Amino acid sequence: MDDAAFIDLSEWLTQAGLAGTSETDILCGFCDRCVAAGLPLGRAQAHIDTLHPVHEGRLVRWGHALNEPALSEYGRTNSAALAASGFDPRDVEIAQRWHGSAHYRMLQTGDSLLRRRLNAATEKEFSMLPVWREAGMTDYVAIITRFAAAGVIGEMDGVYTAWGTRAPDGFTDGHIAVLQLMAPGLALAIKSVALARMTKTLMETYLGRDAGQRVLGGRIVRGIAEKIDAVVWFSDLRGFTRITDTATEHVIPLLNDYSDAIF
Repeated sequence: MDDAAFIDLSEWLTQAGLAGTSETDILCGFCDRCVAAGLPLGRAQAHIDTLHPVHEGRLVRWGHALNEPALSEYGRTNSAALAASGFDPRDVEIAQRWHGSAHYRMLQTGDSLLRRRLNAATEKEFSMLPVWREAGMTDYVAIITRFAAAGVIGEMDGVYTAWGTRAPDGFTDGHIAVLQLMAPGLALAIKSVALARMTKTLMETYLGRDAGQRVLGGRIVRGIAEKIDAVVWFSDLRGFTRITDTATEHVIPLLNDYSDAIF
């Protein structure tokens, strides 16, 4: 990738983040432009955690198989959250896959870059490598772009990306250097979009859809009120006191979630 292509791609990422382009379109646009500039990408994915009542984060893919969605929302991956959800089989599978991933290993070691040539000797080291090798990838690179402490929100502590190529000799050192150089710009664009979506989710979760949209629309000026028609509905679960006295501590949050959901 020459200097002109690098500048053009950096400018495009900036504009995509400012415009609120979706994560899938950001990753696809980025990869398509990298390929056009001579970077031999065959597959890529990026994920970022969020603050959401149900989902822990989002995973976006490029160059994926037809049976893989371009966008997936994943559930909780820590043991306490899995227990609270009743160990849903799908969440357990996702958690196991995460704990066997290259990115999880990197969190333990503190590394920001991990590379593996894909062959019979390496493909079983991490959970997703067999899938990528089966798809024809010969080389795999994982990158973590970490946020500074002040930029961390909940579990949203960075953007996790993975890159693969079908080139017989894999990535060159120059290719990997370009990916490392471009990763922060890609992460910033994805974070910008994720923060906007997260803000909307939090507003609608804790204020309600209508009130949340009003706040996001700018109706938060002190001293200005608006008269609306509304219905106030109070409800409770029958026998809730007895249930809380006898149920295990992991069941109570689920009951509270159900109580909120009936509205």
